[in-house]
Amino acid sequence: MNRNVKKYDIVIVGGGPAGLAAAVAAKDSGSDSILIVEREQELGGILNQCIHNGFGLHTFKEELTGPEYAARLISQVKDRKIEYLLNTTVIDISSDKKITALNKEFGIFDIQAKAIVLAMGCRERSRGALNIPGYRPAGIYSAGTAQRLVNIEGLMPGREIVILGSGDIGLIMARRLTLEGAIVKVVAELMPYSGGLKRNIVQCLNDFDIPLKLSHTVVDIEGKERVTAVTIAEVDSHNTPIPGTEKRYVCDTLLLSCGLIPENELSVGMGVEINPVSNGPKVNECLETSVSGVFAAGNVLHVHDLVDYVSSEAGKAGKQAAEYAVRLDVKRTGRDIPLELEGGIRYSVPSTINPRYINEDLVVRFRVGAVMNNKTVNVYVNGNRIQKKTRKVMAPGEMEEIVLKADVLKGYQSMNQLKICIEEA
Repeated sequence: MNRNVKKYDIVIVGGGPAGLAAAVAAKDSGSDSILIVEREQELGGILNQCIHNGFGLHTFKEELTGPEYAARLISQVKDRKIEYLLNTTVIDISSDKKITALNKEFGIFDIQAKAIVLAMGCRERSRGALNIPGYRPAGIYSAGTAQRLVNIEGLMPGREIVILGSGDIGLIMARRLTLEGAIVKVVAELMPYSGGLKRNIVQCLNDFDIPLKLSHTVVDIEGKERVTAVTIAEVDSHNTPIPGTEKRYVCDTLLLSCGLIPENELSVGMGVEINPVSNGPKVNECLETSVSGVFAAGNVLHVHDLVDYVSSEAGKAGKQAAEYAVRLDVKRTGRDIPLELEGGIRYSVPSTINPRYINEDLVVRFRVGAVMNNKTVNVYVNGNRIQKKTRKVMAPGEMEEIVLKADVLKGYQSMNQLKICIEEA
């Protein structure tokens, strides 16, 4: 059956902060044919349930709540008269950039794009992926689900809480539930370091005397109809529970804050190459994926700690998508150089660069695999150190970045090696 095909220069999949910022940047770069496709009933994404402050200091130069930050971006989209579809689910994207979507108004329909920006965000790691023994009683929630229940639905998930995982959402919910009158008994973290920002550990746990137990995990969940108790234990260097270290906490709720997974099922389906470490697409200096004309930004690319970084990254993706839609089939020339990573760097964004397309300073973001003190981040081109940055402390929960100078990179048109390495200060 032939379906009518809607045509746009740029289609942005996802109407959260990344999608909104990409759309604004694409419009400001001269594109007038833009569509945002969002599966929820409103724009803004996860920001709508993040009622705490701490957003916007980089982007808007003032401290905002999540809904306030989202409202600023939504206003920018509406002021520019950028089209968007709500309650619309993308079910497939082909390698030739044809999008198949579904909603109540149009049924199943197709959209042909010249360029696509992937901005689907991420989802929480589920209990099933964590292998926790016990029954499946009521009272087990992801931290994000609990956040939505409290902040949007006005419902309390429980009164006596244990939290597994020290990701930022879990830390923030420890404070939020305490302020609502619940008792948060402990936050257990499998790793020997926290997965969240240092400021959230201080403001959400330390300020409320909530204990954080590193190198601990849940080994038993009691209760058939409803959670009645949770047992945690210390783990060894192989993450195996140590006998004799068990401690039982009577509680009615277990929150899981055990990491985020970029939503890349659509990306994989269209043939985008995925970085096995970040679980996001491999991208070049333009944030373009391995599929020509398909760009990625935000938490679908890699999990960010600040939404301000999401916005700036997505702005670049939107600008590059607009440029691609104009030049279309002009092929890239020159060689893409992979970023070699040493000294404990787990991944970087971008994964490759081509010096011919570096027209402005390039921000490289990365995460380390362990807590590090008094180190330097060094950048080498063809074996020559071109840049260094000293860091007193680096931790896996905090995203790092280094800015590579365009004029320096331009001087290496014959570049055959680019390496970022962490070394002793």
